[in-house]
Amino acid sequence: METVKRDSLIIGAGLSGLSIAWKLKQIPGHSFLLLEKSDRSGGAIVSHAENEYLAEGGPHGFLDNCAESQELLKETGLDKEMLKAPLKEFVRYVCMNGKLRLIPQSPTKILTAPLISLFEKIRVAGDLFKKPLEGEPTVSQWVEYRFGKALLPYVDAVFTGTYAGDFDRLLIDGVMPGVRKIEKEHGSIIYGLLKKKKEMRQKGSSTSKGLPAMTSFPGGMTRLAERLRENLTDTEEIRCNCPVQKITKTEDGWQVTTEEETFIARNLVLALPVNPALSLISPLHTPPQASIPEAQIITIALGFGKDATLPPGFGYLSPEQEKRFCLGALFSSNMFPGRTPEGHLLLEALVGGRRHPERLELDDETLIKEAVKDLKQLLDLPGEPAYARVLRPQGGIPQLEAGYPTLLQWRNELMQKEKGLYMTGFGWEGIGLNEMIKTAFRVADAIQAGEQDAGETDTKVKKIYF
Repeated sequence: METVKRDSLIIGAGLSGLSIAWKLKQIPGHSFLLLEKSDRSGGAIVSHAENEYLAEGGPHGFLDNCAESQELLKETGLDKEMLKAPLKEFVRYVCMNGKLRLIPQSPTKILTAPLISLFEKIRVAGDLFKKPLEGEPTVSQWVEYRFGKALLPYVDAVFTGTYAGDFDRLLIDGVMPGVRKIEKEHGSIIYGLLKKKKEMRQKGSSTSKGLPAMTSFPGGMTRLAERLRENLTDTEEIRCNCPVQKITKTEDGWQVTTEEETFIARNLVLALPVNPALSLISPLHTPPQASIPEAQIITIALGFGKDATLPPGFGYLSPEQEKRFCLGALFSSNMFPGRTPEGHLLLEALVGGRRHPERLELDDETLIKEAVKDLKQLLDLPGEPAYARVLRPQGGIPQLEAGYPTLLQWRNELMQKEKGLYMTGFGWEGIGLNEMIKTAFRVADAIQAGEQDAGETDTKVKKIYF
């Protein structure tokens, strides 16, 4: 069996692995190799072009409010290709009582909008007098305790759209650690945020930079993965169809074994979703839990002709209490024109998620039929769709539920203890593309400096956008 030596080995050619490889290639004299078990790179990023329609089987874009992502776009030249859909120009909706209700994107407008009653708005202010909630509460428990029950359907919609998750199981410490930090330091979230805003103003900086924009590309999100892949030399820097069987710690670093070869390197990067990473590392170090739950989501791309219309905006989400077939839908042709034949529109319905895995087993015909039936009750979609395609998931979305904070701490401590080991990827510090790129840059910087990665140390508050 042949032995191949490199300075760094990266396992997983999703966005995390590709971004790390991009940065490592900029280090003079640093040799690396990216190993991918499948026949393609890009991970969950999958764009689908057919009959002049362009849909996404994975992420539909990323916000332009992450410095690392913007740096990557400039370095790759993709800043000259990208398309933007500013949030300030596109509204979003939540389905409530069988109708779409417009959600303003600013906190001030949300407070004045008739989304909840005056009494319920006063209850939200009760946060000022609440002590921090002890333990590891779920998102729903935490929101009800701090702000009351009225906000629960809207919060449910947010985490349905973000994680395809169940906010009765997702932990607030897992999905919004920055908010929990404010709660523990200041008691009140409202007071803590106001104090932070005042401090920033006194320093002469502003916490408000306006609403970000959703970013994509004319050929879909696959273009991002393709551009990063173009930078790598086949065999020498990336190998697909190369599943890893075993990793071993050696005196000088790490050994990775595949069916045909053995690889040796000083640094080993597991750029994998949480569960595949745990599977590989567990023979060496037993994690506090063998795996975490995942949610899978099906995208149903639907094209309609000139008689159909969509309301302005990005799309809508539906909380569980509405008992609808679709979790929501994206108004894709509103966001990024040019993804349909002339005179047509495209929307992408989302089905399944943590609460309804049974719907993943339905055949394509049933999925399309039920999705169209659901959507027609909310939208102006006369006639049958001119185009319909079911895009099944490439993998699951990690769910940050019970035990996740302990697991994350275990990973951080392991990376500090095991020299040359880096674990990053889908689910470890978020699931958004911006989180993937940000952590990839941090890992690449640590490798260049010959340092261990301590994980995310600056717990910032993540803004919520419906």
